[in-house]
Amino acid sequence: MTQIIKLKTGSIFEEKASYSRLVAVDNWIYVSNTAGRNPQTKLIPEDVLEQAHQVFANIEAALGAVDASLADVVCSRVFIQDPADVPKVMELIGEKFRGIDPASTVTCPPLGSTVYKVELEVTAYRNASRAEVTTLTLAQ
Repeated sequence: MTQIIKLKTGSIFEEKASYSRLVAVDNWIYVSNTAGRNPQTKLIPEDVLEQAHQVFANIEAALGAVDASLADVVCSRVFIQDPADVPKVMELIGEKFRGIDPASTVTCPPLGSTVYKVELEVTAYRNASRAEVTTLTLAQ
């Protein structure tokens, strides 16, 4: 029988908008678009890289709650409000996903508030980090 886990973080936004931070369906794990709000202080840093570090901390905590990690991420969607911030944010994302190499989309849409400078949504597959991986290269 299929097992579904819905993870809530206590965020008022999850309650108001009726969503979960993470939904795991068997080994597939879907993490909602995540901002850089510190869950304890409820504050959002002004600096885009500080926000990005908090985004990763929030996602890693959610994945850890269902026995997964960043190493299990197979797809990411990166939302950066200001195109000028793309190079520095993508450098950090490159560091975090080095060797994991998920499929990725990066876009610069307006976010829910100008306070949010970067958000990240990921899809993971539990234990993907333990799978045999073949890397193919189409062009050299």
